[in-house]
Formats: sequence, C-alpha cells, structure tokens
Amino acid sequence: MKRRSKLLILMDILNIIQREDGKAKPTHIMYGANLSHSSLKEYLSLLLSNDFIEEVKKNDRTFYKLTPKGYDHINELRKVKRLTEAFGIPM
Repeated sequence: MKRRSKLLILMDILNIIQREDGKAKPTHIMYGANLSHSSLKEYLSLLLSNDFIEEVKKNDRTFYKLTPKGYDHINELRKVKRLTEAFGIPM
C-alpha cells in the first residue's frame, strides 16, 4: 500500500477545512484526512505555525479556520498537483 506524502496530507486537511465553509472541527479533519490524533496534532501545528490556519474557540469548542494565506496556498497546491499529474509524476 502506497503512503501519502506529507504534502498530500496537508492538502487534504486544507481541502477539508475549505469544504466545511472555511472552518472545521478537529474531529472532522481527523476522520476526513484519515489521521491518528497524534498525526493530526502534528499537521495542525505545522499549518498553524505557518499561518495557513488559525485556531478559533467558540462556546468551549475548537475550530480550525483557513486564513487568507491558507486559501492562496491551497489554490497554488491544486495547480501544482494538476501539473504533476499531467506529467505522470506522483505528488
């Protein structure tokens, strides 16, 4: 079985958040991206530290929201993915 690259996992997370109207609960992200809790924390930390997402707390609930930088990068990553697929290069 082939493993996903770190880049594809990050793309999955950003896509899930975007599909949830730009804001998603950690459990939705974890199940949608098929990640363990520890892996989820690692990837969310990476995205937070690079300002692709922000953590939002509302009524004792935590959500992760795409930042403008996150929206820009997900669009660029989609272009790169289409380009690599056109050349038959796995991402």
